[in-house]
Order: sequence, then C-alpha cells, then structure tokens
Amino acid sequence: MANTAQARKRARQAVKLNAHNSSQRSTLRTAIKAVRKAIATGDKVAAAAIYQSSISTIDRIADKKIIHKNKAARHKSRLAAALKALA
Repeated sequence: MANTAQARKRARQAVKLNAHNSSQRSTLRTAIKAVRKAIATGDKVAAAAIYQSSISTIDRIADKKIIHKNKAARHKSRLAAALKALA
C-alpha cells in the first residue's frame, strides 16, 4: 500500500485513469466489431459508412495514446482490405 500522501493520491488517480482507458478500449473494440458485422451482411454502402465512423474512433483513441499508432494503422488497413474484398 502507498505510504506517502502523494503515493496515495497517485494510486487514486491511477484507478480513475485505468477506468477511463478501459472504457476507451471497449469503444475501440465495439467500433471494429461493428465494421466486421456490417461487412458480414454484404451491404457495401452501409459497411463503408460504418467504416468511416469507425476510422474516426480508431484515430481518436490512437491520438490519446491509448493504443499505439501502428496498431491503429493495422486495424484500419485490415478493415479497409476486408471492405475492398466485399466488392
């Protein structure tokens, strides 16, 4: 357990930050699943629209350094390839 006042405060802040980052990662996973589900239905127009909104979400989370920028690029690339293969 933390022994100093500043260590106790940092422990409290860490809990709050962890909860926020976990929420953001969950949002990321949901956005990716939404694109995959739209691609699975076969409707390219709807899938492209969902893909665009998901790209915005992925970029926003990468900008906050919750995930690495290369991981974000990898997700975007794979989703784009899956969308292109739908044609």
